[in-house]
Amino acid sequence: MNIRPRRNRKSRAIRNMLEETQLGVQHLIYPIFLKDGIGIKEEIGSLPNNFRWSIDTLIPEVEACMNLGIYSYDLFPAVDESLKDKIASYSYAQDNFYLNAIRELKERFPEMVIMSDVAMDPYSSDGHDGLVIDGKIVNDETLSILAKMAVAQAQAGVDIIGPSDMMDGRVGVIREALDIAGHTDTSIMSYTAKYASAFYGPFRDALNSAPKSGDKKTYQMNPANKREALLEGQLDMEEGADMLMVKPALAYLDIIHLMKENFPIPITAYNVSGECAMVIAAAEKGWLNYELAVAEILLSIRRAGADGILTYFAKDFAKFNKK
Repeated sequence: MNIRPRRNRKSRAIRNMLEETQLGVQHLIYPIFLKDGIGIKEEIGSLPNNFRWSIDTLIPEVEACMNLGIYSYDLFPAVDESLKDKIASYSYAQDNFYLNAIRELKERFPEMVIMSDVAMDPYSSDGHDGLVIDGKIVNDETLSILAKMAVAQAQAGVDIIGPSDMMDGRVGVIREALDIAGHTDTSIMSYTAKYASAFYGPFRDALNSAPKSGDKKTYQMNPANKREALLEGQLDMEEGADMLMVKPALAYLDIIHLMKENFPIPITAYNVSGECAMVIAAAEKGWLNYELAVAEILLSIRRAGADGILTYFAKDFAKFNKK
């Protein structure tokens, strides 16, 4: 045989030299849940080893994670029901604990990269990403609310704004609002191809943000659709997005690859709560090796084309790489 592919696999040094895809802690963004209060560290039942943190308990946790090489974080607020209303007004209120926590984190860790979540659902009494009028999630009336939210977050110190709502035109409106407010350096990582997925359950448990009625299928994408992701990507890029995200990741590796092949800006992916929870559960049963499975999953997302990965595995992966 003239061609023997195994020759390129015969030693670890050769395998490492010819490795096509590199995966490191620097490629990961760690999602973290924030809650108002003091001394809070509440484990999320459906997502073991992930917690709702108050800012005082989160600060040493962030310091520990940064010592492991994790510099990028996506922060999500768990808002008390008493603060929610139809128009998500608490999302841009001056006394918002989420915004205050961001300010404190940036003051203590200026090198920390903070990504935010821009959508109404954590703050809405209806539990939807957009404004609900007469039972309908309305698009255009939502945009000004999202713009206010984004500007408030940028003023607090957010480095990367994350519009996760899937309303049409929101990237353009947010970009314009940020620029007018003087935040021209604040990036936008748009949730571009966000699918109506069954894998979001633990996240909604963590934030108590499930819709009070109906579902999200009129604004999140149909899992059966691929070409639609290209339309969403083109629109978001033209409106000013700096990065495009695919969510979820594991069940949509083909979409990550499609986006990477078609757009000249960075592509990211969200390895969502349900995808992580099922691996944790299987590992607890002894059905798979947790460390190996985590590394393989994250590598597959990188191989598909993701430049960055949001994942609840970030801290564990960083620990494994410190060995």
